[in-house]
Amino acid sequence: MKLGFIGTGRITSAVVTGICSSSISYKKIIISHRNKSISSSLKKKFKKITISKDNQEIINSCDWIFLSVTPTVGEKIIKDLKFRYNQTIISFISTITLAQLKKAIKVKAKIIRAIPLPPISLKKGPVPICPPNKKVKDFFNKIGTTVEIKNEKSSINFWATSGMMAPFYELLRVMTDWLVKRGVKRNNAQKYITSLFLALSEDAVVNSKKDLKYLVKESQTPKGLNEQGVKELTKAGFYKSLEKTLNNIHKRLNK
Repeated sequence: MKLGFIGTGRITSAVVTGICSSSISYKKIIISHRNKSISSSLKKKFKKITISKDNQEIINSCDWIFLSVTPTVGEKIIKDLKFRYNQTIISFISTITLAQLKKAIKVKAKIIRAIPLPPISLKKGPVPICPPNKKVKDFFNKIGTTVEIKNEKSSINFWATSGMMAPFYELLRVMTDWLVKRGVKRNNAQKYITSLFLALSEDAVVNSKKDLKYLVKESQTPKGLNEQGVKELTKAGFYKSLEKTLNNIHKRLNK
């Protein structure tokens, strides 16, 4: 099986890295040269990677095609590319729907939307796919945890929550900077904050069958620091603002 990636940004880099360190069987991975720095770095790291300057050449040479460009670029280039009916096309594009993809691609190929995130390079994290597809499910299960979604409208909810990745990192940055301002060395501050939230996330996964209210409650003691933290952030509208932002992202995806 030959895999082709159109678009060479961070997500392509993460997915390719995950594939190359997994048990997935493939003959070759052909990537576009769009981001020279990333494409060159991937080629140096992994033997079976080829860089192509032509998107159509990638399509002509591969069995599975991954569309990993921005929505603006996708709308511009996809309609002019010639796909084959026996190909599997996996789109990472956030705001182009299945109906729009089918119209642009023209042939009756298998078209799947997927939402991999950067931790896929570590073979970690969920990968929602829509519509369900056994081969694509098995593929992503080797570099993450596939979540099959039957309804595209429902899949938009997952796209919306994926927009919280950068805000999460910003939260870590703010707390790290807070420690640095109080005299902690940046390396120590960053190591502490990232390790703390890694441990909290792993604890949440272990307890994922329970309502998350359980963890909120269990992490507080009467008049304790965590109780103060939740109360003050709630009073300041932090969590309401979070919900509002999710709603706004969701509206954008529904346009």
